[in-house]
Amino acid sequence: MNLLEQISTSLQQGEDKQVFELTKEAIAEGIPAKEILDNGLIAGMDIIGEQFRKHEIFLPEVLLAARAMYAGMDQLKPLFAKEGIPSIGKVVLGTVQGDLHDIGKNLVGIMLKGAGFDIIDLGKDVPPEEFVETAVREGAEVIGMSTLLTTTTPMMTQVIELLKEKGFDSTIKTIVGGAPVSEELARDIGADSYGYDAASAVDRVKELIG
Repeated sequence: MNLLEQISTSLQQGEDKQVFELTKEAIAEGIPAKEILDNGLIAGMDIIGEQFRKHEIFLPEVLLAARAMYAGMDQLKPLFAKEGIPSIGKVVLGTVQGDLHDIGKNLVGIMLKGAGFDIIDLGKDVPPEEFVETAVREGAEVIGMSTLLTTTTPMMTQVIELLKEKGFDSTIKTIVGGAPVSEELARDIGADSYGYDAASAVDRVKELIG
């Protein structure tokens, strides 16, 4: 098993210290940062994402794998800056205003990071203006909104309307998710996409960015 396969396997097993050491070793051997990311860390998280989608593993295993991924990413970040490696895309994430639930949103953030996206997590109870202003300022391609409460879904509509008002609806796409949200609701409010769970959200964001 080569070094990158070992990184992927260790990540899937949630062995953060092992991933840390193997990533260090791969850097010392002169393997390009992009290769370590794509064929080591992301390759491992892709398998985790697939297993999670099929209910072969559950949230605790995903969180352990994510911790291992961050252990490797921490060492690669300085190299990305030096080598000028762009991320796949930038996503602004948040739970809409009036809702304080964030477990689902956090999981989506973990999975997107694992897929190579740059994530700006605004947290919970986020006003519509903050979603739009942050996405414009940071040059994000996608805004991801989550809610667990039926009463706060109109906040998603407000974000989408704000984007239209300001003329950014063609350059900044929207994806929505959460317990009260459905494909039909997403369509009705004018969202570009809908993620029914964390794994599907990653696939949909990839589609949106193309």
